[in-house]
Amino acid sequence: MLPLVALVGRPNVGKSTLFNALTRSRDALVHDAPGVTRDRNYGVCRLDETRPFVIVDTGGIAGKDEGLAGATAKQSRTAADEADLVLFVVDGREGPSALDDEILRWLRKIDRPVLLIVNKTDGIDARAALAEFARYGIAETLSVSSAHRQGLDALIAKVLAQLPADGDTAVLDDDPQRMRLAFVGRPNVGKSTLVNRILGEERMIASEVPGTTRDAIAVDLERDGRKYRLIDTAGIRRKSKIEEAVEKFSIVKTLQAIEHCQVAVILLDASEGVTEQDAAVLGAVLDAGRALVIAVNKWDGLSQYQREQTQGLLARKLSFVNWAEAVQISAKHGSGLRELFAAVHRAHQSATMQFGTSEITRALEIAYESNPPPSIRGHVAKMRFAHPGGENPPTFVVHGSRLRSLPESYRRYLENFFRKRFKLIGTPVRFVFKEGENPYKDKKNVLTEAQVAKRRRMIRHAKRGK
Repeated sequence: MLPLVALVGRPNVGKSTLFNALTRSRDALVHDAPGVTRDRNYGVCRLDETRPFVIVDTGGIAGKDEGLAGATAKQSRTAADEADLVLFVVDGREGPSALDDEILRWLRKIDRPVLLIVNKTDGIDARAALAEFARYGIAETLSVSSAHRQGLDALIAKVLAQLPADGDTAVLDDDPQRMRLAFVGRPNVGKSTLVNRILGEERMIASEVPGTTRDAIAVDLERDGRKYRLIDTAGIRRKSKIEEAVEKFSIVKTLQAIEHCQVAVILLDASEGVTEQDAAVLGAVLDAGRALVIAVNKWDGLSQYQREQTQGLLARKLSFVNWAEAVQISAKHGSGLRELFAAVHRAHQSATMQFGTSEITRALEIAYESNPPPSIRGHVAKMRFAHPGGENPPTFVVHGSRLRSLPESYRRYLENFFRKRFKLIGTPVRFVFKEGENPYKDKKNVLTEAQVAKRRRMIRHAKRGK
């Protein structure tokens, strides 16, 4: 296992920018406003290829123990407790503050080596900035500019000098067998609560305040011998309700998580049914072509009559995704999780199923013979053969002639036929229709001299007959 390095400090000192610079990514959400980062975000630093290490970005410690600020500080303290090395990040432009002093007193109480990182030293006297923090008495001190990637080589050297050869922490790996699950939905439907319930710990900050989660946080999990990567995302609201720039970036992160996942679990509030924003989130999943499982949360709070009414409402409003399984769960109490994972496995298996050209072509022939396409302007589309075009979602490429004239109703018929024949559950099905090129399309038919003479004789004969 790789050693773990934690970034801690007060808000808006550049921890997330430093995280992105060390991991060579844009996984952490960065904004000038303080308090953007709230949950722990893990990544791998590979700037030294021989000795990579895990680095965790944390939210700023604001000196409060209540509300979101208190929950964020708790996440930061948890990250420091499990780390092999703590990078105490401070602002070199603003100098020491009372909040920095308070964080330092807390760091001295934990039994962890600490490296002081004076950030934002570009354009100023770095030695003077270091001198301001000399009273902290930390032997290992370094000035960097994470925004301009200055001082990173020296930082890596100091970090590696203090890290053990082997650590005892988990690392996000690139195992292709690890199933990627994204939990999406509008704000305050219980996504973070569900992820915490699955993990069995308070890994994400869960609050009744809408918009608590701002970043897309990935956590690896092994359950019943299977490997997963759970991605908790920010809630997607209507565009008219989005005011802060940070929320726009959060939505971008959520859409990226949908694109990179294999199965999207969309959470609905059972007490509110399907709203317009739920339909918009479903549309984003369908546009990405990802396998889908619908989790109806807060089911335990409904009476029997309300449950019957809700089931009827869901059946009507979710008719356009009737191929997706709906599971009733309670993220707070953990009921329905076994059924949820069973539906996830079925959707993932269908989305990644392998097909052969012969079986696809045979299915196409049966569908054509059972229900031929309608005649358009006296012509009927001909479908010759088909072959697989990809997975997640399953894609079938159909070759033939006059395929552009196929009506949308017939394309839906093919989709439903293939889904029923191959027992595809919880995944969209896509068809790509390709028409063969006409070899005589641009070829001009030039008559020979004998053909021209014959044509003249026929014309004269026709005139004499009149």
